[in-house]
Amino acid sequence: MDCTRSYWNGRKAVHRRTMMKGAGYCDSDIKTKPHIGVANTYMEGSPGTAHLRTLVEKIKQGIWAAGGIPVEFGVPATCGNVANGAEELKYEQAARDIVAASIEFVAKVHRFDGLVTVASCDNIIAGCYLAMARLNIPTLCVTGGSMTAGIYKGQKMVQAQLDVAVLGGESEEVLLELEEHVCPSFGACPSMGTANTMQMTGEIINFVVPGTGTLPSTDNLKLRRSKEAGEMIVEMTKADRKPSDLITRETLMNAIAFAMATAASTNIVLHLIAIANELGIKITLDDFDHYASKLPCIVGVIPSGPYTVVDFHYAGGALTVMKMIESQIYTNVPTMDGRTWKELLANVEAKSSDIIRTLADPLFKEPGLKILKGNLSPTGSIVRPTGVPAEMKQFSGKARVFSSDLDSFAAIERGEIVAGDVIVIRYEGCVGAPGMTELMVTTDALIAHGLHKSVGLISDARFSGFNYGAIVGHVTPEAAKGGLIALIEEGDIISVDTVQGTINLDVPENIIAERRKKWVCPPPKVKTGLLALYAKNCRTADEGGAMQPWLDDETN
Repeated sequence: MDCTRSYWNGRKAVHRRTMMKGAGYCDSDIKTKPHIGVANTYMEGSPGTAHLRTLVEKIKQGIWAAGGIPVEFGVPATCGNVANGAEELKYEQAARDIVAASIEFVAKVHRFDGLVTVASCDNIIAGCYLAMARLNIPTLCVTGGSMTAGIYKGQKMVQAQLDVAVLGGESEEVLLELEEHVCPSFGACPSMGTANTMQMTGEIINFVVPGTGTLPSTDNLKLRRSKEAGEMIVEMTKADRKPSDLITRETLMNAIAFAMATAASTNIVLHLIAIANELGIKITLDDFDHYASKLPCIVGVIPSGPYTVVDFHYAGGALTVMKMIESQIYTNVPTMDGRTWKELLANVEAKSSDIIRTLADPLFKEPGLKILKGNLSPTGSIVRPTGVPAEMKQFSGKARVFSSDLDSFAAIERGEIVAGDVIVIRYEGCVGAPGMTELMVTTDALIAHGLHKSVGLISDARFSGFNYGAIVGHVTPEAAKGGLIALIEEGDIISVDTVQGTINLDVPENIIAERRKKWVCPPPKVKTGLLALYAKNCRTADEGGAMQPWLDDETN
């Protein structure tokens, strides 16, 4: 790294140095020290982000101590739970691209030598990873960690349980009590949602310092590790260790293996593929399917078990999982500090527990994720087998067709959905929503009304990592692109086999052909603003769903 480059030195850089000096930086620092951007996704309105300023101060201390200069800047962030049950939830997927573009914009203008992102939640941390891959400068992420579980009447309680309780007829008094207890600390909700999935996966893809991704927000070791991360990014910058040096196809395959073993959020499929795209690495649903046939789930974190991510961390965390599946991963790939995974895991003592098991004694015989294909989704759809009730591993039933999460939810509330039905929610994919809606209220209502063991759900939308049931998402091609899901009619028979990996519409081909002749794509639900821009520029869900239209040019 050349810290004396002309961007900050010489006559042509006077105006730049003036701005930095006006902000309080000294001349010698500006001219000679590595400039480290610190992208802070702090936001007061969520426990997942409201504590990040404290971590950032420690990171900046570490950067200064190691001989760099930190330049903190803000990144837009929200909490997905705020929009739960509302149309605004469709912004979540598009927000990933906004986060990435925001970091890219600032980092490019300031020509940072290195970068630290600080994030906790869902598509926000995924957007940080997307930017880190795109910029390809020395970079790491400090995660906000997980919150502790709430305690209500002596029992552990997490946010996902409150979501179901709201729809389950609990009294206003009980709900108020739950509100007071369910989020007792800062940090991401402590289940295997997208937030914690991405925090721990960051360790596997060399964006997060090993052993730190799931450090609870309440553990003050997180403060010390944050300072050390500040020191580490300066060392990485001086050594010019970039994502392209640290993330290979084998690294990403390790992350897929990790996802299977942990029953990760289904959204990890979107995020890993999109990150790979930024690095010019080809990852497909077939790669996920490859590991689904090899690795069972060995982690019992909510909703695949009774334990929280805090429990998971103190049982050994991501490194223990990697040790347990060491025989199935690539161990010759590098880690952030220059060691290989083989060298790193040599120092890990993994002990089997009810939270993290061995491959020989898994918690489930099934993988954490499964790709389903058939005439309804020839390019692939996704289910989390560990969340599917035994009664619904294979199911077949009559289609009940809706065009939004809220419409489907209303039908459940009216008592119109019965055992044996298969709910179809379409035109909620990347283009159709637009933004690829995260279905929440329908899935919660099925559980609240005791229907999750007798009613299936398929959609071109996606799900939260909180969700469980016989729910299949990411159906591609999506309805708005003319996928077969658009041609389903009320009463059609849909068959899904989560064991064999199939999803089919049981309608004769000649009838399907007649329907296709008559099909007309509905007009866009949103015609202006961010979501309209997203719909015109996004990849399909099986290609990561990010705004990466330049990939078409690269393949032509």
